[in-house]
Amino acid sequence: MGAKGRKKSITKKLKKGASEFSASSVSKDKAADFLPLEGGPARKLPDTEVRESKATILYIGRIPHGFYENEMEGFFKQFGTIKRLRLARNKKTGKSKHFGFIEFESPEVAKVVADTMHNYLLFEHLLQVRVIPPEHVHPRLWKGVNRWYKPLDWVKIERKRQDKERTLEEHNKLVGEILKRDKKRRKRIEAAGIDYECPEMVGAIQAAPKKIRFTD
Repeated sequence: MGAKGRKKSITKKLKKGASEFSASSVSKDKAADFLPLEGGPARKLPDTEVRESKATILYIGRIPHGFYENEMEGFFKQFGTIKRLRLARNKKTGKSKHFGFIEFESPEVAKVVADTMHNYLLFEHLLQVRVIPPEHVHPRLWKGVNRWYKPLDWVKIERKRQDKERTLEEHNKLVGEILKRDKKRRKRIEAAGIDYECPEMVGAIQAAPKKIRFTD
């Protein structure tokens, strides 16, 4: 074999070795995701599947006064179809607690609403909108959602309480409390240096009312 033959064989071996080295380095880079700081062989992270979100319920906080069920439905239906809506209210007074929940038909719409309306300025309030995962939804969240709130007639309730039938002991207790408050009021007037003659309490000298329930 001449000099040219030896030169060709050496060049061929070098090319073959370079190709094998590059292939091995590429395969190592693909197999390993990072090198540990403490040393050692390269490691590969486990493959994680990207799961599609199926959450359709949104929590909405810092809802301003006057932005109630009808206003919320009219505003948020521009994003998509609303299945259910609930505004938290006080059971006694019926006033808004300034937070609520909305359920959309599509998870994509719910995500768009959460990304768009979070920290949205509405009537000087920054709305707080978050997606609730299905596993965190309370089972009684939508209980009674189809029943619109009917405000209590507190005048009727108070009238019924005042006009109820009382026993003789209850009537005497009621009159005694009235006289006690009247006595305190007279003392405050005298302490203020006001010369005023307070009229006598008529209920103190009246006979017991007709609405008295005598117990056996």
